[in-house]
This record gives sequence, C-alpha cells and structure tokens, in this order.
Amino acid sequence: MSQLLEPRARTPQLLDAVQLERLTLRLAHEIIEHHPQLDGVVLVGIRTRGVPLAQRLARTLTSLGLDAPPVAGLDPREYRDDRPRHENGQRGALTAPDGGPLPRIDGAKIIVVDDVVFTGRTLRAALDALLSEGRPAAVEVLALVDRGHRELPLKATYVGKNVPTAPGDRVSVRLREIDGVDGAWLLQGARV
Repeated sequence: MSQLLEPRARTPQLLDAVQLERLTLRLAHEIIEHHPQLDGVVLVGIRTRGVPLAQRLARTLTSLGLDAPPVAGLDPREYRDDRPRHENGQRGALTAPDGGPLPRIDGAKIIVVDDVVFTGRTLRAALDALLSEGRPAAVEVLALVDRGHRELPLKATYVGKNVPTAPGDRVSVRLREIDGVDGAWLLQGARV
C-alpha cells in the first residue's frame, strides 16, 4: 500500500502520468494473455488506490474490445495481523465502488489489484477478507509497484514496475481520481 506522504521537491519520481498509462495498458494486455475472454474474471481493488486502478484496468480492457469485468473494492484492514481486531467481527470487507451490486466471488477468477506491494501483509489480509466473502476458483495479484522486502511468501502475478528500495523507504503512488495527479515517487528514508 502506498503511504500518504507528500512527495518532496527532490524526491525521485518513479512514474509520471504517461508511464502510468502505459503500464496500465501493458498490465491489461497481460491479463488478456492469461484470460483471453475474461470469462469469470473479477477485478478487486484494495482500498484506497487499488480501486481506481482496477477501474482503470476495466476501462482499458473495454477499449481493447472486451467486455469490462466487474470491479469491487476490498478493505482488508480488519484482517491484518498487525492491528487489533474489533469485537464485532470481520464481515463486509467487499464493496461495490459504483454503488451497484456486488460481483459474485464464488467460482470467480479474482485479480486483486493494489498500488504497492511491500511486506505481503496487506495481501495476506486481503486474501483472508476475500475468502470470508466466498470461495473463488482462483486468485491472482496485480501490483502497480513491487518494492520487495516480503515477510510472507506472496508474489504478484502481474507487476507494473519492480523498484528496489531500502526497508526505510516508502513508495507514494498518486492517482488523479483521489489525489488530482498521476505518478509514483520514492521517498527515501521516509517516516510514516
């Protein structure tokens, strides 16, 4: 997940708006290679920036002549192993970002979309949250940026850009739908 940090003036920019658009197109083509007709595919974006990324991918797939797959949002915070759990349970992590009906999870081929993959803990929580909603036929992961440093044995199926980082660094992804600008920056030695 990206951190909510403001890029500094001399912060290295990893992706600009044009590069981000190209990566989205490339990732859409990779999805088509694995799922030529998108039969049963559901894009599930991890909140916050994974949701607009999933929506962009759906629009890009439509522009390539395919029917847009359903898109859902997923909030895995209640499923993280590094945060206290609420006593009232852990249901309702899946939402429809456009307010429509929720896509069917049972038997679907789920592609979990996230902006940044780091330790793997958010992905693990997302898998737990997803499985609490149903039993997919398969689950794949798409990450815009993979910065390494896994603490769990999880790997993205589709990766936009691999970025070597130090453990104390942060990658800040900004999307125009949320932040008014598209891009990704490396915040070296940043503090949360």
